[in-house]
Amino acid sequence: MSKLEVAASTFPFLYSHDGLGAMKHLKGLGYDIFELMIFPPHCWPRELSAEKRKEYSAWLNGEGVRISSLCYPLLDNNPNGVDRLMREYTLDRYREAIDFAAEVSCPYVVAIPGPVNSLINPPHQWMLDWFVEGMKELLDHARGTGVELLLENVPFTYLPTAQDILDTANLIGPEIGINFDACNSAFIKEDPAEAIRMLGDKVKNVHISDSGYEEFLHARLGTGIVEPAPVAKALEDIGYNGVTVLEIITDALQPGADPDGDITASHGILADAGWKPLG
Repeated sequence: MSKLEVAASTFPFLYSHDGLGAMKHLKGLGYDIFELMIFPPHCWPRELSAEKRKEYSAWLNGEGVRISSLCYPLLDNNPNGVDRLMREYTLDRYREAIDFAAEVSCPYVVAIPGPVNSLINPPHQWMLDWFVEGMKELLDHARGTGVELLLENVPFTYLPTAQDILDTANLIGPEIGINFDACNSAFIKEDPAEAIRMLGDKVKNVHISDSGYEEFLHARLGTGIVEPAPVAKALEDIGYNGVTVLEIITDALQPGADPDGDITASHGILADAGWKPLG
C-alpha cells in the first residue's frame, strides 16, 4: 500500500487568519492539501464576495494545491436543536458550504451531529429524526454538485460512537460517508483501529490528533492516548486511500501557542507510522 496522504487543518487559525490566509501559511510549512474550517470570520460562505471566492479558486489552481474537505464545527448552532428555526438556519449554512465546496473542487463537507445538554436533553429519537431529516435534505441539495456529505463521530454530541454514526448513516442513505476522528474515538475509550475496521469503506476522510482522558483536546500527537500506528494498519486493512487530516487545535492567538510546531511535530510521528512525510 502506498503511504497515506496528510492534510493540515486551518483550525488553529480561526481568529488569526482568514481561510485563504491560513492555507497560504500552511503552504509555507510544506502542505499542499488542506481541511478548511467553515466558521466566521475565518471562512463564512454567506459573507464571501464573488471576488473573494474567485481568489480562493485562483490561488488553489495556481499553486496546484487542494482542499480535501470543509469542516463546519457547529460552535454556534445545531442541526438537531429543539427550535425548528435553528435547525433550518443550520441547514442553510450547510447548503452554503456545499455550494462553496463545489466552487473550489472540494469533494467533502463534514457534518457533525448537534451537541447535547449535560442536564436534560430532548428524547433521543426526536434528535435522531430531526438530524436524519436534515441530512436527507442536504443530500438532495448536494446531488449533482460532486460534493459528498460525511458524518463525524464527536464525543459531546448525542451520537458519540462509531457504531452510532454508522447506524445513522445507514438511516440517511447510501450516498453519505463517514469522517472518522481517531482522537474522538480514543477519548470515549473505543479502540480506533477496530472502529475503522467496523466502518470499512464508509470511511472517506480521517482526522487525527491527541488528547488525554481528563480533558478533551485535539493536541500535538505523542502527548496523550492516540496511537497512530494501529490506525495506519487499520486504514491499510480496509483499503483506505483517502486523506488523513492533522486536526491540531492550538489557538494561534494565545500567548505561547505554537501551532506550526505542533503540526509539524505531529506529522513527523505520522511519517514514522506509515504516512507520507512532510515536504
